[in-house]
Amino acid sequence: MGRVLSIDYGKRRTGLAVTDPLQLIANGLCTVSTPDVLDFVLDYIRREHVERVVVGRPRQTDGTDSENMKRVEPFVNRLRKLVPDVPVVYFDERYTSVLAHQAMLDGGLKKKARQDKALVDEISATIILQGWMESRRMGIE
Repeated sequence: MGRVLSIDYGKRRTGLAVTDPLQLIANGLCTVSTPDVLDFVLDYIRREHVERVVVGRPRQTDGTDSENMKRVEPFVNRLRKLVPDVPVVYFDERYTSVLAHQAMLDGGLKKKARQDKALVDEISATIILQGWMESRRMGIE
């Protein structure tokens, strides 16, 4: 079994999360400047056995694609072309930023730490990955 890499693609920063090799636990990996994320992901895939990439699909509350989808889709198409042996799938990312802020509050992080947008992006990627893992366990994928 290989790892599953999750991407919360943003305009300026992109949060990344990854499973352990047995795909039991999702952990935040890091946040990368968006212009550098493709090189980072390609390097990570070369170093680690990545079985699949899950990319957050930005949607409005009514289910339609949000404005950021115009940036995400070209990234996903390029990634699919550069790593054709690794499936790249979308997973709904609605409310992940809200959930990330709530997780930070629940974790007792101070206000200064909660304002760290890079940390929010990394936690959001982790929430996307956890959601994908849960949907897979339930047979929804």
